[in-house]
Amino acid sequence: MPFFTTARALRCSGGATASPHLHVATVAEATWRRALFYVVVVVVVVAAAEAVPPPSPPQSRTLERSFEMALSSKCIWFLLSHKAHGHSHTRVSGYHKFWKGSKEALPAKDSSIKEAISGKPVLKDAMKFFDADIFNDSKLREMEEGAEEFNVPAFRVNRKLVASVDGGLHNPSVLVFNSSWGGKEAPQDKRFDYPCLCNVKRPSNDEDIAFMTVLELGELIRTKQITSRELTDIFLKRLKRYDPVLEAVITFTEDLAYRQAKVADELLEQGKYLGPLHGIPYGLKDIIAVPHYKTTWGSKTFKDQVLDIEAWVYKRLKSAGAVLVAKLVSGSLAYDDIWFGGRTRNPWNIAEFSTGSSAGPAASTSAGLVPFAIGSETAGSITYPAARCGVTSLRPTFGTVGRSGVMSISESLDKLGPFCRSAVDCAVLIDTIRGKDPDDLSSRHVEFEDPFHVDLEKLTVGYLESAEIEVVDVLSSMGVKLVPFKLNYSVESVQSLLNITMDVDMLAHFDKWQRLGHDDEYEAQDQWPVELRRARLVPAVDYIQAQRTRGKLIREVRESFKVDAFIGNATDWELVCLGNLVGLPVVVVPTGFTTIEDPPKGGTRRRTTVTTGIYAPPDRDHIALALAMAYQSVTDHHLQRPPIDDLGPDDEIPVPPNTKP
Repeated sequence: MPFFTTARALRCSGGATASPHLHVATVAEATWRRALFYVVVVVVVVAAAEAVPPPSPPQSRTLERSFEMALSSKCIWFLLSHKAHGHSHTRVSGYHKFWKGSKEALPAKDSSIKEAISGKPVLKDAMKFFDADIFNDSKLREMEEGAEEFNVPAFRVNRKLVASVDGGLHNPSVLVFNSSWGGKEAPQDKRFDYPCLCNVKRPSNDEDIAFMTVLELGELIRTKQITSRELTDIFLKRLKRYDPVLEAVITFTEDLAYRQAKVADELLEQGKYLGPLHGIPYGLKDIIAVPHYKTTWGSKTFKDQVLDIEAWVYKRLKSAGAVLVAKLVSGSLAYDDIWFGGRTRNPWNIAEFSTGSSAGPAASTSAGLVPFAIGSETAGSITYPAARCGVTSLRPTFGTVGRSGVMSISESLDKLGPFCRSAVDCAVLIDTIRGKDPDDLSSRHVEFEDPFHVDLEKLTVGYLESAEIEVVDVLSSMGVKLVPFKLNYSVESVQSLLNITMDVDMLAHFDKWQRLGHDDEYEAQDQWPVELRRARLVPAVDYIQAQRTRGKLIREVRESFKVDAFIGNATDWELVCLGNLVGLPVVVVPTGFTTIEDPPKGGTRRRTTVTTGIYAPPDRDHIALALAMAYQSVTDHHLQRPPIDDLGPDDEIPVPPNTKP
C-alpha cells in the first residue's frame, strides 16, 4: 500500500493507532475489523478496476488513485471505528504525532504522487492572491487539512483572548518598535527652560484673547489678569458659535471644564502655579479616552461609546492644570475628515475640507476655538490638516508620547502631537506630555535637548527641491548653514510598505468590527472597508518581510542623513510615508498664503495656506523646533487669523445665521 494512502487513512481517523488515549478494541474486535477492512478494500478496488479500461501509460496511476479514493472514503472510517468520533484533543494530538513521526518517510521526488483525488483543491485559485501559487494539488490539500485542524482553532482561541473588544486599547503586541538611532533615555524631570514673557497685557476684546499663544495666556493667568473660568467661557462660546460651520466638535465637556477651571483658580489663589498650561483650555481628538464622556472614534458604530479609561496624555495635561473644553472631531476610525456627524471644514476656506483624521484639532486651533489641541498621526493625520488649516504642529519622534487609552491603528506607527499657534507653544506642549507611559511598551523618556538653547550657527540644514525657498533664505540669514540635500534609499515603494503595516495592524485591532459586518455602515466605503478587506489577504510571512524591508529603509535613511535637519514639503506623500515608517519628527510651519482656485468675481478673503516641513532625525525634535521658532521669530504667517465668517461682501458662500455673535 502506498505511503500516502496510509497517511490519509490515519488523518481521516485522527491518528487513532498512534495515540494511547483513544479507544482500544479488544483482540476479537481488532481481528474482525481487520478482516472486514480487507474485504471492503478488495471489493472497492475490484469495482474500480472493472469500471475503467486497462490503463494506458499516461494513466498508469488510475488503479492507484482508485485504491487511494477507497481508503480515504468516510464510509471506511465508520466501518473501522467503534463509533463516529467528533473533533477532540486526543485525535488532534494523534494526528500531530503521526505527522511529526512520518512526514519525512515520503521522499521529495515522490511528492508528485499526491495529486487531487476529488476535484480541484479549494486553495488552488486562491493562492495567486497571496503570490504563492507554487504548490501542486496534493500539497494544497495537505495545507487545507492542516489549516482546518490546527490554524483555524488557534486563530479562534487567540481572537477570543485578545480581540473581543475593538480599538486596540488592551493586550498590546510584544513586538515593539524603537525608532531611536542610539539616543539615551532622559531623566523624567528634565524640562525645558521656557522664555519669560514680560509686559503681557490683557487685550480689550475676546477675539484678541482667543488668538493669543499659550505662553501669553499663561502669563495672563499667572499675573491674575484673567481667570481660568473667564478663559473657559471665551473658548466655549467660540466653539459653540463656529462649530455649526466647521463641524469640528463631537462632545462639549462643559461641566468638566468648569470644574477644572475652578480648581486652577483656587490653586492660584493659594499661591500654587503649575506652569504655563495652568488654567489653559484645550481640546482632545476624540480617539483619546476621558472617563464619563463619549469616546466615539468618529464612528457611527461607536458614537455612544463611553470608556472608563483615563488616557495617559489626558492625565499629563490634567496634572499640568490644563482645562479640557471639548472632544474634537476625529475622522471615522481615524481615517480622513469624514465622521458620523459630517465633515470638518477648513477655517481658511470653508468651501473645502480640512483633510486628515485630526480634523477637529487642526480646524479648532486655526479658528481660535482653542489655544491648542492634541491630535494623532499614523500616516499624515497631523501634517495634512495642519498644512491645510495653516497651524503650527509637531509630529514628534515615535515613542515620545504615551498612547494608553487611545484608539490604536498601528502600534508601530501611531503618534500623538500638538496643534498650536506657534512652534514655541509646540515646544511647551511636547515638554509637558512626553515621557514613559508604563502601559505603552513603545513609549520612552526621549533625551531632548532644550530647543530654547540651540546654537543655530552650529547647525547644517539640508533643503529638498520641494522646500519653501523663503524659509531657506530666512534661516540662512540667521546664521544657519543651508545645503542642498537628498535622502537616498533603495526601497521602491514606501507607500506600499506603510499600507501593509498600517492596514494589517488596524485589522488586528478591528477584527471583531469587520466580522460583525460593521464595515458596511462605515461613513466612507472607499476607505477602511476596502483597505481592511484587502488586509485579510496579507500573509503573515509577507507582513514580516515588510518589517524587514522597513528595517532596511531605516538603516539607509540613517546612513544618508548627513545633516542636522532638512526642509521639505510637509505633505509630500513619499515623505509622509517615509517619515512615519522611520519615526522622524517634523514641525509643520505656515509660510504664507495664495489665492484660492476659482475665486468669486467680486473677490473673497478666503485663502489657501502655504506651509513647509522641518524634519529632524529621531530624538532630535528640539532641532526642528529651534529652527521653526527661529523662522517664526522674524515672520508673522503663523499669527494670521482665518476669515471664518468674514468672507467678503461678494463671496457666494452664505454664512449660517448661528455663527453671528
